[in-house]
Amino acid sequence: MIAVENYFLCFFIGIVIFFLLASAIRILREYERGVVFRLGRLIGVKGPGLIILIPIVDRMVKVDLRIVTLDVPPQDVITRDNVSVKVNAVIYFRVMDAAKSIVEVEDYLLATSQLAQTTLRNICGQVELDEVLAEREKVNHMIQSILDEMTDPWGIKVSAVEVKHVDLPAEMIRAIARQAEAERERRAKVIHAEGEFQASQKLREAADVISENPAAIQLRYLQTLNEIAVENNSVTLFPIPIDLIKPFIDAYTKKPKK
Repeated sequence: MIAVENYFLCFFIGIVIFFLLASAIRILREYERGVVFRLGRLIGVKGPGLIILIPIVDRMVKVDLRIVTLDVPPQDVITRDNVSVKVNAVIYFRVMDAAKSIVEVEDYLLATSQLAQTTLRNICGQVELDEVLAEREKVNHMIQSILDEMTDPWGIKVSAVEVKHVDLPAEMIRAIARQAEAERERRAKVIHAEGEFQASQKLREAADVISENPAAIQLRYLQTLNEIAVENNSVTLFPIPIDLIKPFIDAYTKKPKK
């Protein structure tokens, strides 16, 4: 009977030792670090590879050092020109100091998410709608700079911020479409006016050349008739040169009146 009790006692002690050894051994991957606390005090950061802890005395918190992709949900924003829009973004960051990310902030993922939402609303509220739509690189850089500065005490590096989508009200979409259409019409009119101006300059230069030799206008008349005849028109217009009837006009104007 005593032998059986000793057997069960040894078996129980063996199980306890096994679990103590299992809790004392940790294996960390290449992208993981372990923040070790001994009796509540920070003793350092260990890893990667095999980590030996003192059972019951030591406690380790694993931290992932890979880049984290954080999706910022759509935020209701009123821009500087009083336009209500919804803006969402994506944040790319990573933990640079594992000890600070555990000791300085309770939950660095939640803290970074809340800070990103607040910063996105603040920055978009300081710029106009045209800047949010056309100058996203500038807005991204402003948000990234603020987040990187504020998360630095937490041991976090914000590497990039990208504004993904700007949801406009239906009325604003129609207004932007009308504005774009008006801009295209303005450009078309300007281009047409520039073409007319250039054509008038060329016509003036041509008139100056023809005026030097009156026979050139006759050749131009013949060329025009040739072009009209090619079209097989049933009616042909034959322009009469002013030089042919000019003597009659001069004689009539010089005739004394009765």
